Amino acid sequence: MNSLTEIYPWQADVWRLVNQDDKRRAHALLLHGRAGIGKYDFARCLSQALLCAHKDDLGHACGKCSSCNWFNEESHPDFRLLSPEQEADTDEESSASKKTKKKTQISVAQIRELSDFLSLSSHRSDGLRIILIHPAEALNLASANALLKMLEEPAEGVVFILVAHQLQRLLPTIISRCQKINMPMPSDMQALAWLNEQGVKNAKEQLAYLEGSPIKVFSEQLQFAQLTEIWRLLALGSKLQPHTAAPMLIASSVEIGVIALQKWIYDIVAIRFSQQLRYHVAHATALQALADKVNLASLFQLQKKVDNLRKLALHPLNHELQMESLLLEYTRIFQPN
Repeated sequence: MNSLTEIYPWQADVWRLVNQDDKRRAHALLLHGRAGIGKYDFARCLSQALLCAHKDDLGHACGKCSSCNWFNEESHPDFRLLSPEQEADTDEESSASKKTKKKTQISVAQIRELSDFLSLSSHRSDGLRIILIHPAEALNLASANALLKMLEEPAEGVVFILVAHQLQRLLPTIISRCQKINMPMPSDMQALAWLNEQGVKNAKEQLAYLEGSPIKVFSEQLQFAQLTEIWRLLALGSKLQPHTAAPMLIASSVEIGVIALQKWIYDIVAIRFSQQLRYHVAHATALQALADKVNLASLFQLQKKVDNLRKLALHPLNHELQMESLLLEYTRIFQPN
């Protein structure tokens, strides 16, 4: 997206729905749907537009007024964004080398800090105040209950916008107090057209690998350059060199490497049983050759071990050694002709 005033093409119908009647807009909106389809960007666009002094007939922000300038500079007095905070890593021996790690939850303290914001009036006499919560499933039980009280007794002129990738993880009582908006997945045609406009090469292959998410495809171009080499190595099957391949698989992150191995194994199974690939359509020939040789019992055992490593991806283990062990087992599951 070139600016926060724009939405993605596949969101146009939802935008019209949300903006069709300002007076009847709910005080709390819950945008939910698959990850990677632009829900957060939509929420940012909507927040800016609601605060804009000169939005157009379609409800888009002008991008030029003082309110838009404040918003783009992350300093709008009538806007609050709540997301998991950063915290210092206290396990480091030296304070000079302390790192930050991302929290996974929105704390009750963050919700309570909204009290002062809610007690104020807008900086514009006819304006709104916006609270954007992303991702909403990061609310823990305490913070969710604290938010629930605010939703039950909403302050005048305040709009809550919640963004959720996993609706089932929210309290039913919070869901019931919001207007639910099911954010659409782009069609393959829409996603490919948008990616082509952004200059993404091999967009169809990448879109299949990331399960139809054009936003992920666009933001992870560097990852795909590395994945191309990973796929070449995995296609070697029994001839792969684990000590060479393991560092490459975890070069970006352990999770990316494990997911790459998970998806590759998934497609070996898929082509063996149904002849249909899900993630690696461009590698059908290599995967078919591997599927013809693989020992299924050994493959399923390896699949379980890969799944377990993904659960441990954030733990302080020797991941290179773990990955090398998995790849060694990978080379042994293919039976010689």
